Amino acid sequence: MNLPWPEKDVALLDQPAVDEIEVSVIMPCLNEASTVASCIENALAAIERLGIRAEVIVADNGSTDGSQEIAAALGARVIHVEQRGYGSALQGAITQARGCYIVMGDADASYDFSQLGVFLDKLREGYDLVMGNRFQGKILPGAMPLLHRYLGNPALTAIGRLFFKSPVKDFQCGLRAFRRDSIELLRLQTLGMEFASEMVVKATLFGLRMTEVPTTLAPDGRNRRPHLRTWRDGWRYLRFLLLYSPRWLFLYPGLLLFLLGTVVSLWLLPGPQRVGSVTFDVHTLLFATMAILIGFESVNFALFTKFFAISHGLLPSDRRLNQAFRYIRLETGLAAGGLLVAVGVGLWVFALSTWARLQFGPLGSPALLRTVIFGFVSMTLGFQVILSSFFLSVLGMAQR
Repeated sequence: MNLPWPEKDVALLDQPAVDEIEVSVIMPCLNEASTVASCIENALAAIERLGIRAEVIVADNGSTDGSQEIAAALGARVIHVEQRGYGSALQGAITQARGCYIVMGDADASYDFSQLGVFLDKLREGYDLVMGNRFQGKILPGAMPLLHRYLGNPALTAIGRLFFKSPVKDFQCGLRAFRRDSIELLRLQTLGMEFASEMVVKATLFGLRMTEVPTTLAPDGRNRRPHLRTWRDGWRYLRFLLLYSPRWLFLYPGLLLFLLGTVVSLWLLPGPQRVGSVTFDVHTLLFATMAILIGFESVNFALFTKFFAISHGLLPSDRRLNQAFRYIRLETGLAAGGLLVAVGVGLWVFALSTWARLQFGPLGSPALLRTVIFGFVSMTLGFQVILSSFFLSVLGMAQR
């Protein structure tokens, strides 16, 4: 397991002191007066049945319907989180939790807190994050809109598994449990609904031990519209997955464009090429060289993003990247960039001298235009390499 901290003695952590709270059950709450009582009672009943030292925390996010008073009257500890957002409320609750284990779930009666024991058993076995899985368990009629059940959740989970090689098969399940110290070290930052995905993604990237347990999703007991907005929050989930994966956002599309542009350019280098009744010439070459430049810049952005994210603790260190930077230094980049600029200048000097022999008349020769285009690409790539090398060196200095 590739942990970002020294491995802990699981056996010691799993034995809380006599007076220590073992489990904190946290619930984000925003106007849940119709359901928060049943959720708290459900959690307290499970705590009593299991005979564990635990607390129930309701993270109120600005309720105006009396949810806070209901929760406090039932014995829950109510904390007030001013900054709005699902992630904000949960982060506030995690900060205030006193248990070494945390179980989180929505306060809308859609999740069954009587499953607390199943999650706790997995944590005691040494897992850092235990996810509920609604698709392996049950989704009761009316509990999940068809669009979410058959498109939204499966698609976003599939993207997350593809991008990050996560073992989790239900990224958005709201019922989950984790070791507080492990999750705190991930430095979770998102404030909205994408908090659920951030936890899974970073837990995967930093090598936490994860498992899933089947869980049941019931129709929520609200008498109002849900806080979740299908398209807005779906986009926020997808945006987060893209931003956290420089490979899929920048590197792979950039490499594809760069390679495609290079192949087409080399194909057109000797002269026009004919496929059937269509002739490809310098006009196609212009688009191919544009793909080279855009692709190269996209690959640059992948490096910049990865380097920045690692240096700020957003992503774990990458061994392959570290090895590459042993050989790719500022001097190497300056030499490679300088060579490309020199080639470009040479091609332009050759084209200019040829044009001078034509007494600076019309450039009717496609071969001469090819020379100008390749000179332009070579010089532009050279300056991109030089500037990128300086920028990466600045990032490296900041990290050191």
